[in-house]
Amino acid sequence: MTDASIQISNLIARYAELIDSGDFDGVADLLGNAAVGADGSLLTGRDAILSLYSSTTRLYPDGTPGTKHVTSNLLLDIDEGKGTATAHTYWTVLQAVPGLPLQPILAGRYHDRFERHGDTWGFTERRYLIDLVGDVSQHMINALPG
Repeated sequence: MTDASIQISNLIARYAELIDSGDFDGVADLLGNAAVGADGSLLTGRDAILSLYSSTTRLYPDGTPGTKHVTSNLLLDIDEGKGTATAHTYWTVLQAVPGLPLQPILAGRYHDRFERHGDTWGFTERRYLIDLVGDVSQHMINALPG
């Protein structure tokens, strides 16, 4: 693996670690220079991203959403010369909280873009595509429609 592929893989894993620990400030820092959201509704800027996660994801007394984001099937395309990269991954969100046994609640794909600044890679875009929706009643502050 190249240094770029390790850095980019670590960015993807870092997102899962931050969101599962309830660190929305960390998520906003990680994605603050990126456009984030589903197709047609991308948000930009650290404050908008922090507001998105804070207003939609339920936290429990331990400060976490009681989730584990599992990211897999990484397809990575890096252009070292241009300092750009794209990644497509699958994601599954598992949740176990009081009143809800361990179960998958969401599954989908991330379509990410990255740029290198100096020796450091960062997100420039994170699009999420939701493919499967289970019981999100204990995860989302405002549950997804349908």
